Amino acid sequence: MRFSIFHGTGAPGRLDDYHQVMDEAREFAVAADRAGFWSVWYTEHHFGHEGQELTPNPVLMGADIAARTSRIRIGQAAGIVTFWHPLRLAEDLALLDQLSGGRVEVGVGRGLYGREALNLNPAADPRDQQRNRALFQETLDVLKAAWTGEFFAHQGEFFQFPAPGVAWNHPLSPPSPEFMTDGTITKMKVVPRPLQRELPLWQVIDSPTSIEWAAANGVKGIFWLPPVSALKGRFELYRDTASTAAGREVPLGEGIGLVRDVYVADTMEQARADFEEAVMNTYRWVCHWRGLSNLMEEGEALTDAHELSFDFLHGRNQLVGTPEFVAEKIAELRDELNLQDLLLWTTHPGLDHRKAMRSLELFTDKVMPQFADAPGAGAAGARR
Repeated sequence: MRFSIFHGTGAPGRLDDYHQVMDEAREFAVAADRAGFWSVWYTEHHFGHEGQELTPNPVLMGADIAARTSRIRIGQAAGIVTFWHPLRLAEDLALLDQLSGGRVEVGVGRGLYGREALNLNPAADPRDQQRNRALFQETLDVLKAAWTGEFFAHQGEFFQFPAPGVAWNHPLSPPSPEFMTDGTITKMKVVPRPLQRELPLWQVIDSPTSIEWAAANGVKGIFWLPPVSALKGRFELYRDTASTAAGREVPLGEGIGLVRDVYVADTMEQARADFEEAVMNTYRWVCHWRGLSNLMEEGEALTDAHELSFDFLHGRNQLVGTPEFVAEKIAELRDELNLQDLLLWTTHPGLDHRKAMRSLELFTDKVMPQFADAPGAGAAGARR
């Protein structure tokens, strides 16, 4: 199992202290790098005047973090590719891979919020799921072609590259059938190409449609909310679809990452006292749209009696408590799901930064060593 950091930057009431919030995110990432965590992932959200979600550009954020770290891999969870011009995104991610020494993990998403999509790319309107999915898939097609480092052309429903009718005549770029026909550009090459031979692709997924598409197309999956019992069927669906696509038996858990809310303290009571309000703030934010259906156990029906609370969450998907409790829950994920990538979300909006750092230290010193095959297991601590 590999341990990673999911960093959803948010700070309600602290918009005027944005620079400090970024400094805190940097300190957390540097500590995770020194402790041997495998990767760190940043979200993409826009227009968040509430302070709940504060990273509009995970690629730029990743460049800053890459410059301050040496080993930890840099991901987006997720970059909302339907909001980006695909050639610009291809260039930016390839450049990030070059700048980071080949440490990029590309996480992609389709977008959930109408206020973001309709103001950045109306074609990504989440109210039209069929069109949103088509835009997403075509954008990925362009990205993959651009990252080959070869000349390519694309014509689809949303994009045509290169633009037709562009004449080209320059002595330092002589005409070539590689990219020209009859004096006009007919193919193009994106520069730079990534340093890695192939950029790893991940998608934040949950619905059967998204799970099947990701698994069939060699895209790794990231989950978050469901309890273990409800995740089992999702993991099996991904495994079965991936096995068919790959022509081999894909083990359960291969190609899947799981985000879990994690907070470690010396006692169960202290963990709850420190973390409850911050994590509940996040769930009140997301469950306003999502509801509680993704938090049901397998076979459990959502009823009016279900109410969002810390007690409701804790037995379902929270790794919040003593090092012994958190390690026990991680062992359950390993044993039940063969989980191979665990992304820790500690930095919920409103959590005091020093407490987040202390939790990271305790996790590194007292939880990771219990999983001897995990990157960072036995590391001397996040405080160093």
